[in-house]
Amino acid sequence: MRPGARNLITDVPGLRVGNASDMALRSGATVLVADRSFVAAVSVMGGAPGTRETDLLAPDRLVQEVDALVLSGGSAFGLDACSGVADGLRAMGRGFDVGGQRVPIVPGAILFDLLNGGAKDWIRNPYYDLGRAALLTANESFELGTAGAGYGATTGNLKGGLGSASCVLPSGFTVGALVAVNALGSATVGEGPHFWAAPWEMGDEFGGLGPCPAPPPPEAVLPGKRLGEATTIAVVATDAALTQAQATRLAVAAQDGMARALVPSHTLLDGDLVFAAATGERPLADPVADQFQLGQAAALCLTRAIARGIYEARGLGMQMDWRGRFG
Repeated sequence: MRPGARNLITDVPGLRVGNASDMALRSGATVLVADRSFVAAVSVMGGAPGTRETDLLAPDRLVQEVDALVLSGGSAFGLDACSGVADGLRAMGRGFDVGGQRVPIVPGAILFDLLNGGAKDWIRNPYYDLGRAALLTANESFELGTAGAGYGATTGNLKGGLGSASCVLPSGFTVGALVAVNALGSATVGEGPHFWAAPWEMGDEFGGLGPCPAPPPPEAVLPGKRLGEATTIAVVATDAALTQAQATRLAVAAQDGMARALVPSHTLLDGDLVFAAATGERPLADPVADQFQLGQAAALCLTRAIARGIYEARGLGMQMDWRGRFG
């Protein structure tokens, strides 16, 4: 197994990612879009999620494919980023055909960044424009760290951010992850620079420090944020041809990657959520073995993407970033 050419979720052929950020607002939005609609699913394991159109991602629903997935800051206000993306896609002629009317299907999830010191006294919700702008910038290459949905993100001890990673399996399938890290927990061990994700690092993608040589003993952890202030929201994607039920299992398996990289994770105070996307370019040769390997790869990519999001983030004055603290 090796990283893809970019080590980004866009190593999955046909996928593009766009970011839009507002420096004054200290927030932003990120969109994942493809050349055509794609199968999508979701797994929610946090206790405080904020979502749009996730009900229709269940395998028994009429609509089996979506046109884009959105990650946004702004708490519930950030859900309006999906409207900006939907209108942009409709103008492009994209969407589910209902009697000649095109209705873009754009599920999304939000994180809470309203207390990070940005200008939140808007008269008109700014997230519609951020979503539309993110769609228009969608490309195979995109910025990590303090960008898009991760622009104003924080964690229990370090500046949060936007991360991504990919891998190519021996079977030829490509898997990638995209994540906005705004966790209650920490991506690093104790007070040191080592990442919980270190055993799964490929090369020196987040510093190459290796595992913590002497991790601290387990102890009771008290939350550093209040109810609703924490969330890690992510997308894992593959070029495999999956049904919505199979994609749901991919999203569930990817949650393991979040638990490896953030301590604690999936708490009552987090809204932890993973979308799964499958572009359907490569059929499964062995439905059982291939799904098994894809799930493991999705967890691996999400683990690495979370650490990369912290490693690449730059501080905005409200919380120290990894490089500023550890050089």
